[in-house]
Amino acid sequence: IWEKLIQICEGNEETKENKLTVALQKFELIKMKPEESMAEFDERFRSLVIELARLNNMYSNRELALKVMRALPK
Repeated sequence: IWEKLIQICEGNEETKENKLTVALQKFELIKMKPEESMAEFDERFRSLVIELARLNNMYSNRELALKVMRALPK
């Protein structure tokens, strides 16, 4: 029963791979929107990082800081 519940909630391996692919693409393309406040961008960025961590894809603080700097407007 437990395994079935996990599969229903998390999906099978193919579903997990698809979720990871989508999350990685979002991470690569993330940019702060012109109308977005820093707090809104931070919330969106943190949510994405948490989603990636749940999918066993983690980044160092340095990598995250560099990504944020590249995502901010010039």
